[in-house]
Amino acid sequence: MNPSAVSRPVALRRLALVALATATVGFALAQDPAPQPTVPQPAAPQPAAPPASEALSEAMPVPPPPAVAGTAWLLMDDASGQVLASHNPDQRVEPASITKVLTSYVIAAEMKAGKVKADDQVMMTENAWRKGGAGTDGSYSGFPVNQTAPLLEMEKGMVVQSGNDAAIALAEHVAGSEDAFAALMNAYAKRIGMTHSHFVNAHGLSDPNHYSTPRDLALLGRAMARDFPVEYGYNAIKEFTVGPITQRNRNLLLWRDPSVDGIKTGHHSGAGYCLLASAKRGDQRLVSVVMGSTSEAQRATDSLALLNWGFRFHETHRLYEANTAISTQKVWKGQENEVQLGVAAPLLVTLPRGKYAQLKPSMDLPKVLVAPIAKGQELGKVRVTLDGEVVAERPLVALQAVEEAGFFKRLWHEFLMWWNAD
Repeated sequence: MNPSAVSRPVALRRLALVALATATVGFALAQDPAPQPTVPQPAAPQPAAPPASEALSEAMPVPPPPAVAGTAWLLMDDASGQVLASHNPDQRVEPASITKVLTSYVIAAEMKAGKVKADDQVMMTENAWRKGGAGTDGSYSGFPVNQTAPLLEMEKGMVVQSGNDAAIALAEHVAGSEDAFAALMNAYAKRIGMTHSHFVNAHGLSDPNHYSTPRDLALLGRAMARDFPVEYGYNAIKEFTVGPITQRNRNLLLWRDPSVDGIKTGHHSGAGYCLLASAKRGDQRLVSVVMGSTSEAQRATDSLALLNWGFRFHETHRLYEANTAISTQKVWKGQENEVQLGVAAPLLVTLPRGKYAQLKPSMDLPKVLVAPIAKGQELGKVRVTLDGEVVAERPLVALQAVEEAGFFKRLWHEFLMWWNAD
């Protein structure tokens, strides 16, 4: 058989299309040359040279985290949100007075929105005094019943002294009632990403419908430090005085380590001894959560051990800045022939010290990108692996819009896409 006879239909089809394309090529080339098909290239962050002090640790494996005497615990890097170590991180727990961190968050958010002010006069109502005052078994601030105090002072009484009475009074002032304030708490918790939590009061006393998880509480501490650093700073105050009563902050770590600047203790019979702690050393901040510990001293000892282990053996790197081009890819049928791709938020990764050079970043993109493309449109993913495991993954988005080209250019590109097809 003549081999040319077999290929003649294909050849005729190509000739016909060439004739059609030739009729429009002048118009198309006058607009822009056609892009050539490209294979997605791997992203390549440049590893930073490790400090000389880390030279010995590069060859050393990371030891296991310290033992913790708690029912559930977690250690998280603040910048990346990566969990460095945990035990039962998603177990439902009673947050006790750690609840007051969310109460502070709600107050700060409502203040930022202009709904309350730092110098508002907050009434210590009889309801707040009876439920959380000195006559109860819980911690209290000591503000006199049926008298007012500035909101800022009342909040510090809640944060430093862990005053249940102050928490109730603040909830009533901000939202009108405890129930209405609890609804605000749940709304803000959802925004933070606390997907396995539910709150029914502002102080944290035991209730079957009042719960959280170590992971959610770490996200709360991270959000408080990030979104409201001034209000977060109240957690580092070591003592606070109301009238004749001076009370110390119950977070023992404030006296043990100067890098610790919060966050909140908690305790009651159902929750055990709990501590949401955070420390910043250099540019790195870590958040630890210890729930259901056996004593005030033990929760502090275990929390500091976790923080020390995290800082000693882990580091955080910023791989890509937000809205900065990671890659430039070809675009078909567009007014522009290229589009820049990047990440919408900074991509950070936390990993064992000395491992940065071993990161393997790559991109997952479609073989062909076709206009129109909207600014911010997700077009693929950037993925970073270490020792075969994914340590970070983010969507790749278009950093600018690419509008659809005119008729003749689209026709010309349609032909070229067919011609180059497999």
